Amino acid sequence: MLQPPPNAAPISDAQAFLVKYPDVAAIDIVLTDAHGIGRGKSIRRHELESLYLAGRGIPASMFAQDVAGDDVAGTRLVITDGGGDLRCFPIAGTLGYMPATGRGQVLISMYNSDGTGFAHEPRHALIRQIERAQELGYTPMGALEVEFYLIDRERTADGQVQPARYPLTGRRSQNTNTMSVDELDEMSPFFDAVYEGAKQLDLPLEALISEYSVGQYELTIRYRDLARAADDVVIAKRLLRATARRFGMEACFMAKPFGAQAGSGMHLHLSLADSAGANLFADANTGDLSPLMLNAIAGIRAAIPDTMALLAPFLNSWRRFSSVNYSPANDTWGVENRTVALRVPAGAGKTRHFEHRVAGVDANPYLVAAVTLGAALDGIETGANPGPAVTGSAYDLPKNHALPNTWESSIDVLENSTFARRILGEALHTGFVAIKRAEVQRMALAVSAAEWDLYGFTV
Repeated sequence: MLQPPPNAAPISDAQAFLVKYPDVAAIDIVLTDAHGIGRGKSIRRHELESLYLAGRGIPASMFAQDVAGDDVAGTRLVITDGGGDLRCFPIAGTLGYMPATGRGQVLISMYNSDGTGFAHEPRHALIRQIERAQELGYTPMGALEVEFYLIDRERTADGQVQPARYPLTGRRSQNTNTMSVDELDEMSPFFDAVYEGAKQLDLPLEALISEYSVGQYELTIRYRDLARAADDVVIAKRLLRATARRFGMEACFMAKPFGAQAGSGMHLHLSLADSAGANLFADANTGDLSPLMLNAIAGIRAAIPDTMALLAPFLNSWRRFSSVNYSPANDTWGVENRTVALRVPAGAGKTRHFEHRVAGVDANPYLVAAVTLGAALDGIETGANPGPAVTGSAYDLPKNHALPNTWESSIDVLENSTFARRILGEALHTGFVAIKRAEVQRMALAVSAAEWDLYGFTV
């Protein structure tokens, strides 16, 4: 296939970019792998138009890689066909300029020779669920919040990671400073650069919060169509990383980088609109919650056990559930309740939506969105009942033993899930499980510093 697929970005995007940024010499082309990590190439300016017209070859085995970039044979993608490339084409609306790097950037997606989406790519799984929703008369709308830590490049004298210094004052806080506007002011040179980069990347960043731990922040992103909302997370994380490096920091997207401090989530806000853009989750005329939204919540509740390995994909992800600081490892729902998995925020009835709070910021946004939307549509199609809303703390309820409670058991559940296989497709489901199995083995062989400290010269 040398022709762009029907939904690929138009050549006019490239032409407009080249006119607007005459001094940009290179463009990073970014393909998001199974983990949500951007992989690809940096092409020169004169190659941009050919990317839009004929695509660019990338090895399909990129979707066979574990988080470290090593191939996993069980994915069935490792040099089974001579190691040939498949063509990747730009995603419309994602070409922009990254001030921190001085380069352009565009997200790309992989296609088979017949123009169909490559089955191992998570973004195509999301697109299939969006198309399913559209066939039912719904337009999925959403936004994902991004929580993260800013870490100093310098470690402490004993080698420990520490919070970044404030660029404005050079100080380093040791206090939590939850929702402190003064903390945001001291960090403002960095965040001013982030917002400037977002403007150049058409990334609609909105509110900024000093979060529930030292050096932790949250950025919200404007609500829009669900595919672009997932793209926004990929772009936002890369923007934060690149900008942080220029300030002597690192942006950390581990779900639980510090055992005694708050974890970092990636909450998905979701609703469905009709063809005219009206919110179908809006409250009924009686003021009651929308039956359609309640059906969707019921569908997602039923699927949470099957999807935990996607919402919490790494060993570290499960540390986030070790404390109950707004990290719900449950399948409950409620209104204006941050202890539940599925929260219906208060607010105007016409803007009603729900928030899926289980996923960590380390999860792949395309996979999170795909299984959440797929489960919501299942609930709508069957008219499922979500059961009573939780009032008070969901943490005080008896533990739901249907939920996997370890990383490895969640992979077992995912492997045997007919729901996950149907939503992800056979190829992506098989490949993702194989990658996770290989990662379990890798981590089982790794002896931690904590083990040495506790056992090394004692037992």
